[in-house]
Amino acid sequence: MAGRDVHIPVMLDEAVEGLALRENGRYLDGTFGRGGHARAILARLSTDGRLFLMDRDPTAIAVAEADLATDPRVALRHENFATMGEWPALEGGLDGILLDLGVSSPQLDDRSRGFSFMADAPLDMRMDTTRGISAADFLAEADEAEIADVLWRFGEERFSRRIARVIVERRATAPITRTSELADLVAGCVGRREPGKNPATRTFQALRIRVNAELESVERGLDAALDLLKVGGRLAVISFHSLEDRTVKQFIRSHEGRVQGNRRGPPPAASQARLKPIGKAIFPSDAEVAANPRSRSAVLRVAEKLA
Repeated sequence: MAGRDVHIPVMLDEAVEGLALRENGRYLDGTFGRGGHARAILARLSTDGRLFLMDRDPTAIAVAEADLATDPRVALRHENFATMGEWPALEGGLDGILLDLGVSSPQLDDRSRGFSFMADAPLDMRMDTTRGISAADFLAEADEAEIADVLWRFGEERFSRRIARVIVERRATAPITRTSELADLVAGCVGRREPGKNPATRTFQALRIRVNAELESVERGLDAALDLLKVGGRLAVISFHSLEDRTVKQFIRSHEGRVQGNRRGPPPAASQARLKPIGKAIFPSDAEVAANPRSRSAVLRVAEKLA
């Protein structure tokens, strides 16, 4: 069908194995994308199993509806996974939750979405094109300090202030509405400083994260996931940059019941452990990276709910 892009799911076997699937269990794929992970989960479920699918991207939901809506084991919802706690169908609890964070390959490859500096397109970057403000709107409305803060916090861009200043100067004469305009502006501002890396990479990442409130979504989604998981249920999260992975790692650690040492006084009482990490962080194999270079920055973390 139109809109079904070729997409290689990252760490497919590792993520599915991490969920420790039960054939009659209840599972949520909170980031359907093009359904690679979802189909692998469905293949292991019996007629009594259930798979709940969410995605904030209407194109992804259209693919899910076309391919899986007739399967009685499947339920769909067009929403950000951060709102999973608001879905009545999940109130019975879940045996496993999978989150594949960040922008998907089909979103990057669809030039009309404005995620990439590789092709000229409207500067949009919204994962959900039915709501919210675009990257162009943000750059038109935010003040210089806010733009600089976003570039620094979400892109770790060391030239954030310089870029923000040039953006504000440019928009005074004409709005920045195209990906090529922004990419050229950044390149002209900071030059090429990292071999093999476009100078606009960090700026585009930062704006995408800000426009889609990605880190806030991760934080809300993790809290909701912990509440929805049954005891013994598994949480599997694939991250693609350090900001996401740090959030996931710290979340799991904060619910392990660890006692942090305090040299100035007696240690605090240990809190109840609610999560147990399953093994160490998992990275894609050399073979997977060779076959799918976009997987090279991926990190998979798995945890099991204890209480």
